[in-house]
Amino acid sequence: MPRPPVASRARLATRLVVLVATSVAAASGCDPASRDPAERPLFTSVDSMASPAPEGSAEPNLAVAPSGAAYLSWLERGADSVHTLRVARRADDAWAPAAAVASGRNFFANWADFPSVVAVDDSRLAAHWLQRSGAGKYAYDVRVAQSADGGRTWSAGVVPHRDSTQSEHGFASLWAEGDGIALAWLDGRKYARPDSGRKDETMLVHTTIGPDGTLGAEARLDARICDCCQTSVATTSDGPVIVYRDRSDEEIRDIYVVRRVGRNWTAPAPVHRDGWKIEACPVNGPAVDARERRVAVAWFTGAGDTARVKIAFSNDGGETFGAPVRVDDGNPAGRVDVAMLEGGAAIVSWVENVGGERAEVRVRRVAHGAEEGGAREPAVTIARSTSARASGFPRMAVAGSEVLFAWTEPGATRGAPSRVRVARGRLAR
Repeated sequence: MPRPPVASRARLATRLVVLVATSVAAASGCDPASRDPAERPLFTSVDSMASPAPEGSAEPNLAVAPSGAAYLSWLERGADSVHTLRVARRADDAWAPAAAVASGRNFFANWADFPSVVAVDDSRLAAHWLQRSGAGKYAYDVRVAQSADGGRTWSAGVVPHRDSTQSEHGFASLWAEGDGIALAWLDGRKYARPDSGRKDETMLVHTTIGPDGTLGAEARLDARICDCCQTSVATTSDGPVIVYRDRSDEEIRDIYVVRRVGRNWTAPAPVHRDGWKIEACPVNGPAVDARERRVAVAWFTGAGDTARVKIAFSNDGGETFGAPVRVDDGNPAGRVDVAMLEGGAAIVSWVENVGGERAEVRVRRVAHGAEEGGAREPAVTIARSTSARASGFPRMAVAGSEVLFAWTEPGATRGAPSRVRVARGRLAR
């Protein structure tokens, strides 16, 4: 079962890039809305923000509540290998003091399989993390806690899966479901307890958790998927849409989607048939976002021995997708995120290699309905970074007229502590 090795400590610190072109346009009094859409800047400015996460923080994630308040989660490593999952709320242009969701020496901390926070409404939150279940290297469980007071206090963690095996359970995606939470995760119970004679399979499994911690029924959504690529979920007006990297018997590892229609989940279907055959997990999952029935999926592929980041759109709640658009600038490392904008366009963030271990966190807007090979808007560099695993997976979220970005800045020297950094881009109207 292919696994990501322990992250090496990177030597290149991350620095925020000043966006000269958009800054000049804003300073000169030019009205972005009056310009041709192909020349209109994505942002009027991009600014570094004071991060609520201290030294020793890593693996950030972002969520936005219906009110527009944003939440940042991260892991801190303290003395004696104690990890703490913290969440901070941002409203009125400031971060409130962070609250601890959970803490312990038995956390499973990994550069690619990281915690998350989701806002059910303006006061109720849920968060997940990973906790070891045994002595095995990849024996760990998903834990989910909930808060009813905006993140100030948290319930004890609930384990959503009920197989009781000491095997991998991770790469979870959470979303609001009624007054509670639903989630899907990668489930490796077959490695510990073979099912129907097959042992080398990871499943995609789903369940719900009520506000009192009551578990709903388990549903197996796909019996054989990639072992260590992130999942992602978005809620359309029709219901939830989950995207993930599939794994066929021939080791084709393309991006697939499952949707809930009424009370039933659809059969797995490809977003696009890249035909990427690879004998190991690339540790590079997709991202999805939605507004009403419009859905955007971004992903990394190495099909044809060419690294690419792509995006594809759907107008029917994820049932069908149009031809994908290539997003990267020629040498991507992947690690994508995606966010829908008003009007049907989407922005995609990814890590682009620029030489050696040097890399940049970039973002590009793609118009809904764009076709392969069509005109693309210029990419915007958010931060200078590194392709080393210690830099993790940058995250972004739209909060009103701003896009928030969060990423891990590795220590400047080997052994130095990392730190979560935050920036915001003000969308041009």
